[in-house]
Amino acid sequence: MHGMMYGHSDTRDNPSRHRNYRRHTSTGNNRQSFYRRFVTFLRETWSGIKMGIGSEFDDLDGHSARYTPEALDTLCQITKFNRRELQLMYRGFKQECPTGMVKEDTFKGIYAQFFPKGSETSQYAHYVFNSFDQDHTGSITFTDFVMGLSVLARGSLQEKLRWTFNLYDINGDGYITKDEMFRIVTAVYDLMGKAVEPLADDLTTRERAEQVFQKLDLNKDGIVTFDEFLDSCTQDENITKSMNIFNTTL
Repeated sequence: MHGMMYGHSDTRDNPSRHRNYRRHTSTGNNRQSFYRRFVTFLRETWSGIKMGIGSEFDDLDGHSARYTPEALDTLCQITKFNRRELQLMYRGFKQECPTGMVKEDTFKGIYAQFFPKGSETSQYAHYVFNSFDQDHTGSITFTDFVMGLSVLARGSLQEKLRWTFNLYDINGDGYITKDEMFRIVTAVYDLMGKAVEPLADDLTTRERAEQVFQKLDLNKDGIVTFDEFLDSCTQDENITKSMNIFNTTL
């Protein structure tokens, strides 16, 4: 999802990596570096880790925010989290979002903190935001957040790839087009900022998008269906390994 096709890495602390960037872009370690930033964003922002929780957990049903999340038992049923995990995440979520909802601008601001200085995170954060905002209300509720995170953290490989496919399918029509792939690849290059040197020009980005698209478009009809996406990704060991980074406990 987040660089799994592109293999970006963080080169800030190792100048030699700048020289060898292109040679190493297909390695699993580089994919994991990009992926781990997103995992850190999800876990630390709303899991309560930042707050150093030591007191009794908040009751999901007892808050005064304008948005009331689903009952705790219901969330346990529709996600793969237990009561303790949901209470922990809700405390962190309410700390960051007292109204019980997070708007896109706030989401982008939080997201930017987890990537290198100088990165242009706005566009990619927009795509991620839309993936959580399934109903396109312009806000992510706690229920939206934990349902998405449940797939990424505890879902099957197919469920994770479905979430990823929906991220790439920007207009939600059930297909990934070359233009959508180009927009995602461009957002990824922008996101990694100075970690990519030299910075990719438009031609390089288009070439990379075309390369990825051709790999996914198995029947060469100019669009990528979910079945094609699933077949391509499940046959790539590096992609399947990178998906396992999300398998974590809170």
